[in-house]
Amino acid sequence: MNLQLLFQVIILLLPWPIKSIAKAPPHLTKPNCPSNCGNNVTIPFPFGTGENCYFDQRYAIDCKSNKPILRIINLEVLEFFLEKSTMSVNQSVIRSCQDKITEASFVNLEKLPFYFSYHDNIFSGIGCNNLASMSPADHDFILGGCLSICDPRNKTDDDSCNGIGCCKAGSAEAVQDWNQVPVILDWWIPNSSFGKLEKDESHCESDESGPLRCSCKEKYHGNPYLHGCQGFSKLEIGLKATLRVLKILMSMRIELPLALKICSVKTMKEATVALLPNGRKFKLNVEGIGSGLLGSFLFAGVWWLRIWVKKREDIKLKEKFFKRNGGLLLQKQLTSFDGSIDRCKLFTTKELDKATDHFNVNRILGQGGQGTVYKGMLADGRIVAVKKSKIVHEGKLEEFINEVVILLQINHRNVVKLLGCCLETEVPLLVYEFISNGTLFQYLHDQNEEFPLTWEMRLRIATEVAGSLSYLHSAASMPIYHRDIKSTNILLGEKYKAKVADFGTSKFIAIDQTHVTTKVQGTFGYLDPEYFRSGQFTDKSDVYSFGVVLVELLTGQKPIILTGSKEATGLAAYFILSMEENRLYDFLDDQALKVGQKEEIMTIANLATRCLNLSGKRRPTMKEVAMELERIQNEFKHYKKISMLSKFVMRLGLVI
Repeated sequence: MNLQLLFQVIILLLPWPIKSIAKAPPHLTKPNCPSNCGNNVTIPFPFGTGENCYFDQRYAIDCKSNKPILRIINLEVLEFFLEKSTMSVNQSVIRSCQDKITEASFVNLEKLPFYFSYHDNIFSGIGCNNLASMSPADHDFILGGCLSICDPRNKTDDDSCNGIGCCKAGSAEAVQDWNQVPVILDWWIPNSSFGKLEKDESHCESDESGPLRCSCKEKYHGNPYLHGCQGFSKLEIGLKATLRVLKILMSMRIELPLALKICSVKTMKEATVALLPNGRKFKLNVEGIGSGLLGSFLFAGVWWLRIWVKKREDIKLKEKFFKRNGGLLLQKQLTSFDGSIDRCKLFTTKELDKATDHFNVNRILGQGGQGTVYKGMLADGRIVAVKKSKIVHEGKLEEFINEVVILLQINHRNVVKLLGCCLETEVPLLVYEFISNGTLFQYLHDQNEEFPLTWEMRLRIATEVAGSLSYLHSAASMPIYHRDIKSTNILLGEKYKAKVADFGTSKFIAIDQTHVTTKVQGTFGYLDPEYFRSGQFTDKSDVYSFGVVLVELLTGQKPIILTGSKEATGLAAYFILSMEENRLYDFLDDQALKVGQKEEIMTIANLATRCLNLSGKRRPTMKEVAMELERIQNEFKHYKKISMLSKFVMRLGLVI
């Protein structure tokens, strides 16, 4: 027999268990539970239409008049999208701002495993001179908004929503209560169910306190929340792998054409394989091939080929993820900056998986709108922070790459340093230097009596943060607006040195550009009112946010406070009012009152007042703020030295 043909025949003799290739389609619902309601709406677990058919009461579906109704919020479900963990709901009532909120116009998802989808909804405000904004229930965060105007000179007869009589903006992320209800809801499973739900061939993503979403692994399908995902039988996988190898071999110019067909399969010790080379048939009997030396040799050869094919597939998958996660865009961006690409280390999946103990939930340092941060240790012993970003959708791709490029361009002792990234995983990973002592917010508002944040430390932190922002605005190779300055984004490292972090929403600004027009984003309490009104973010918007941080350092109060009448108000507005009424000392922090000099405190308070001016043009620049704080800090150090010297002289006099 031709050796080339013999080799190809041998490859078919793989010792996989013989099972039926055919499998029943995977079930999406629990056994003996209805799978449909009404107009062919499939109800997948964790949802269900009968007792013991759903995960818990929050996922119960009532099938009324052939319409599936999500019982807990009384909304009709139009369709479930299991692979995306979303569902389409029918909610047509739109509330006027002048009407009272009614149960029909208000859907509250608080404490429920549902979100209004960020990616699949559009937020619109219709009418003249409307300012529409999106906020969660606690009013701590403005997630977006838009402004519509009406001008008789600019009438439009088309149906466009261009800001004249109608405005629109992207929907807000992770919002659970709106008066205007969108169409698509994201759903998830509580984190406590993680161990219960992770089944065979499924993969569940979760963090310490957030939602859990499951999906089938590649090449599998079914319901990951139920019995696990179903793939091919072992024989089918083996045959497919064999055919891939055969295809590779045949691409090596093997002259003999083959038509392959499995005629019958009996037992492991006897298999009949029919090949049709040039129309001829022959029979090959392989009895006991696994027991001989030849069988062992052939098995080893085939196994090596399988590993080789698997490695090729892994390489292709990593290349696919690299492209999808913006690797090509990153390379393109970096080529415009001399030398930057040399400073960006590309970590492998294996390195970071080992460093974080397979992204163990016990390694979580924190989580936010951009992703989850894990503590890790690299092979060389360095402790790092690994940021596991959320799934990067095409619309968010530029934002993610933007953070990488910005951090690579920054070289400042008070800005967190990016060590590298990994783009060959399903979700992109960023590797930062590890900052050991938490956030400024924790030290200000979750105070530890054993280690209070002293006045000297507060003054130094304010000076360091102002210096880093001044660098970003004017000393960097290209001006950078941070756009999310707040105490939770100020980390404290060794000796409590301040480090500015989280550049996910930052923007490069051309040197001759004075502002950038964007969708309104930011944290309520820190958000520049001028930016919210106009949608134009300037360097003075960062100044306003820093002014709020300065007031936090002075007063020890959170950016949103409760007044005497138990009404929530912004710290900035309350501080300005206190300054106007000469009541500043009524709510200063004890550290400032005990240690700070009166002139020193008033100088900083006046500086904060200037930063919080409602008119951006009247605010100082960050460079001016940094210079003023450096002067105050130097005077404090000088005063401290004189005070210590005076005490020493007094003690010396007493001794003499």
